[in-house]
Amino acid sequence: MTSPFGKTQKTPQPMPGFVKAALVKAKLMDAYRARPEYQRNDYLTWIGRAIGTDAKQKCVTQMVEELGKGDVYMGAEWHPPTPVVAAKKP
Repeated sequence: MTSPFGKTQKTPQPMPGFVKAALVKAKLMDAYRARPEYQRNDYLTWIGRAIGTDAKQKCVTQMVEELGKGDVYMGAEWHPPTPVVAAKKP
């Protein structure tokens, strides 16, 4: 899987407790889980790479806002793919 960070992420990043708490508080855990795996991993990698508590919180705040809007990912417009529907048999 390729990420916007330019590297292939093979190992899913663990979710820190403060990130989980922010998602639960905002009632956005389902929205987070609905995102593609690469997006979930990118968010957690981005938060994990931020230096200092304030920087990490800024990343979490942006992630929560984007999940709440639903059509934004890492500051860019994003739309989930249209689900494939099986054709009806005659």
